[in-house]
Amino acid sequence: MQLQEYLQELNKIELLGRAEELALWQAYKDSGDARARKKLIEAYQPLVFKVASPFRQQENIMDILQEGTVGLIEAVENFDYQRGVAFSIYASYRIRGRMQDFLQQEGMADIACLDNGNDNYRLEMIADTGAAVAEVAEYHEIAGKLMDAMDRLPDKEQQVLDQMYLKCQEAKEVAENLQVSTAHIYRLQKSGVRRVRGMLSKFMHGWK
Repeated sequence: MQLQEYLQELNKIELLGRAEELALWQAYKDSGDARARKKLIEAYQPLVFKVASPFRQQENIMDILQEGTVGLIEAVENFDYQRGVAFSIYASYRIRGRMQDFLQQEGMADIACLDNGNDNYRLEMIADTGAAVAEVAEYHEIAGKLMDAMDRLPDKEQQVLDQMYLKCQEAKEVAENLQVSTAHIYRLQKSGVRRVRGMLSKFMHGWK
């Protein structure tokens, strides 16, 4: 299928109403209804294209979209509709992660670091999408709070997260930049992520 054909098929997709979508999740998750699963995957195909929008000028865009669809399928299969998490937020991480992995495997690491017009996307990967943060927070609100949390980190932890999540650098490269061991970089990364998630949890508790 070529991109034009793909877009024509997307235009035929109708958005699900809230009640209809809930019924589909219940049918699939509670009763194993394969038709409900298929309907959910089809209904969220436009999300795959939206996430792929930064890569739409690439010659292998159809391969990227295919990888994104695999991410969508994984999201549908692993999603717990009873948690109250917005599926579009949950699925976006899976879809984009699949696309980035594919691009990196293809030797297109710089392209894999692109985001959907939000410079904070890779930083948002620090957030635990299974935690309460994603259940009630809007995408841009998460980004803003993450940047606030970053500013409050110890200097070394902030540098590590900035270089690994925003500048797409590998741990070995960051270790060379900071003149420490790779193992120490991973410890700083783990500590920084834990602090950020802790600050986000406090924010969410206050929001509720």
